[in-house]
Order: sequence, then C-alpha cells, then structure tokens
Amino acid sequence: MQTIIAPSVLAADFANLQRDIEMINQSEADWFHIDIMDGVFVPNISFGMPVLEAITRHAKKTIDVHLMIVFPDRYISTFKKLGADILTVHYEACTHLHRTLQAIKAEGMKAGVALNPHTNVQLLEDVIQDIDLVCLMSVNPGFGGQSFIENTYDKVAKLKALIQQKNASTIIEIDGGVTTKNAKQLLEAGADVLVAGSFVFNSTDPINTIHQLKTI
Repeated sequence: MQTIIAPSVLAADFANLQRDIEMINQSEADWFHIDIMDGVFVPNISFGMPVLEAITRHAKKTIDVHLMIVFPDRYISTFKKLGADILTVHYEACTHLHRTLQAIKAEGMKAGVALNPHTNVQLLEDVIQDIDLVCLMSVNPGFGGQSFIENTYDKVAKLKALIQQKNASTIIEIDGGVTTKNAKQLLEAGADVLVAGSFVFNSTDPINTIHQLKTI
C-alpha cells in the first residue's frame, strides 16, 4: 500500500488553526492526526471537545484521533459524534482492551491501539485480528518535538511479523520524531502510516515537506 501521511495537528499554530487545517487539506497528506491528552495518562493537556469539533468542521480528510487518556470507554460515542474516523486508545489505559475495541467498532469507527515505547508488541497477540491500526510511539507520549527512539525499527519489524503470522489486516502507524531521515527505514521495517508534527509545521514549506514524506 502507498504510505499514509498524517500530520499531527498538535504541532500546528493554534492562533492560525484554520489556516493550518486548510494547508493539510490542500497537501498530499492523507489523514489529520489529532492527539487528545488529559493531563493524567500523560503529563500534558491538549485539545478539548470544542476544538476537535472545530477541526472536523473544516477538515476534508480522514480524522485519526489518538486518545492519551484514562478511561477512554467513557468517550467513545462522543468522539464518533465529533467526527472521528479512527479512534486509537492506549493499551496501557485499557483494562478490558477487547471490549473497548468492540465498542469502537460498534460506533462505526476503525479501532486503533497505541503502545508506549516500553510496551512489548507481543502483548497484542491475542487481539491483533480485532485491531485495525497499531500506533507505535517512537517518543514518550505527551509532548511534541522529542527525539526519535532508535529501538522503534526493531519494534516495527516484530509487529509486522506478528500481523503476518496471525494473518491480520492491521496497519502500523509511527508517531513521534518522524522525519525524512528515518522515514525510509521505518517503511522498510513495515510501517504504513507516518505521523509527523514538528517536522511538518516547523518547516518553511509544510506542503513540500509533506510531499517529501509522501514520495519516499
């Protein structure tokens, strides 16, 4: 499959949010990646529901929502109403992961599971066939602009092997520190979706930066 590029809106200019959303609409990006943080699961707070609603009103591409929150089950139907197409929960935040995945799918969304850098991909072995997307955190979750964790390449390869072994259709997303310097190696290891925040929005020409990622 062709590489999916998902700019992370967390790195956008919040004072010019509509401008940055329109830029993504006009670019070769495929998805909007939107991080929701609660200040509990991660030591930061990001968008609330009204901001997400404003984003989805203008966005013309797939809405990929990444929940970095405790007790995500409480809000599954809310995020569907707000326009999420893909809803990703953290493995570390879900006591009953299978039930959470079923609840996401029952709302008509694709179900994703995110893994923190220290979490072993083998822990997904029993549910991988129920997961549409696995988001591997290649930085510690909570803040943008961090350095890429080099162990991620091995982790992608192990996850890809698990997916193939179980004959699952799960795709692999990489979130954190993605640039044109590591994108090729990530794709060769088995990644399908590249989330890029600071690398896109801090560049002098974000549309061209997205093009460069898209054509690696």
